[in-house]
Amino acid sequence: MQRPAPLLAAALGLLLAACATRPPADDPDAVAEFRQNNDPAEPFNRAMLDVHQGIDRAVLIPVARGYRAVVPQPVREGIRNVLGNLRTPVILVNDMLQGEPRRAGDTLGRFVINTTLGLGGIFDVAATRFDVHGHTEDFGQTFARWGIGEGPYLFIPILGPSNPRDLTGSVADVAADPLTWFGQGVAVNALTGSRAGLTVVHTRETLLDPLERLERDSLDYYATLRSIYRQRRQAEIANRLDGAAGAAASGTGFGVGNQGR
Repeated sequence: MQRPAPLLAAALGLLLAACATRPPADDPDAVAEFRQNNDPAEPFNRAMLDVHQGIDRAVLIPVARGYRAVVPQPVREGIRNVLGNLRTPVILVNDMLQGEPRRAGDTLGRFVINTTLGLGGIFDVAATRFDVHGHTEDFGQTFARWGIGEGPYLFIPILGPSNPRDLTGSVADVAADPLTWFGQGVAVNALTGSRAGLTVVHTRETLLDPLERLERDSLDYYATLRSIYRQRRQAEIANRLDGAAGAAASGTGFGVGNQGR
């Protein structure tokens, strides 16, 4: 069996070989655009988008359409609420790490209310009866608030748009999730697997119409995804996606082109 180190070196070699060519210094407009895009591996990332699109069309879209056809909207709404409620511990940890006591209080209050009065989170009683809406927080946002740079833009098949900071944050999110602490076992594996599968399918279902319109109307679908992802992440980091939008994001891990987050 080939060792991981040579495999990693080969992957890095492919990534470096696919790096975009930096424009000449005597073209300031092109240099400024290159820096703004922060996408030195653009040829590689575009190839990864093609891989993602193949998987998406062959698997994710048909499954998401079947889910929409079979599962009624009220049930899908309940699933979204439950997924959001299960993410509460990670959101709470990041609220506290960012020094946001009011938001942490809202997160904890929503968890208690929705877990009890909302029957395990099926119903978002905190929002509908107490006007306490959800928001999204993750370790990628926390690292950004701590001043850690995002690094170069990346596109990962299935996961979608990302960057080294957010990928590292995703690993920290998993480590901070209480379900991770329970170790292995049939029940735990079934629960975590079902949760991950539902998150992917439900998120892709919510994105069926927006992504279809985006792909149809965009002159450059890749560049449009990159721009929207960055704008959304900036809004999340700055806490500009509270209220209904924040509740939707925390329920599904919503991100354009991001089905697994």
